[in-house]
Amino acid sequence: MFLQNLRAKIGARLNGDSEAGFTLIELLVVMLILGILAAIAIPAFFNQREKATDAQAKSAARTAETAMETFATEHGGSYAGATSADLHKIEPTLVEVTKGANEIKEPVTTATTFSVTAASGTSPVHEFTIARGAGGAVTFSCTPPGSGGCPPAPSDWSK
Repeated sequence: MFLQNLRAKIGARLNGDSEAGFTLIELLVVMLILGILAAIAIPAFFNQREKATDAQAKSAARTAETAMETFATEHGGSYAGATSADLHKIEPTLVEVTKGANEIKEPVTTATTFSVTAASGTSPVHEFTIARGAGGAVTFSCTPPGSGGCPPAPSDWSK
């Protein structure tokens, strides 16, 4: 019924047959619908922006993992002594500590293990960590779990 009246009014307006226009109620209903759609779309947009920033941090963590493996290859198979600056020398696209968003924190290393962490530029900061154990097992963790690009516990973001 409403759509038929709307079509008739639009058709009459386009044909010039009538001076009839939209009523105030019809305009208010349209404004209400637009308001509801905006209320749904705006929060979803901001959430996607946070996830995109977290995806950049995940990429930085994976790049740091590759740089760490390169460091070990160049230093006799040992990860010991690697710093954020060393990883930046190997891969210049990595952001060093205190240099901005998606920075690589100082790696935690021993001769056979390492842990690299990338911090996103979101607020609150999300941290994505890749750790390699002595047996070669690699784990992916993040904090805080359940927000942005960090899945709920267990927070394995490799999938």
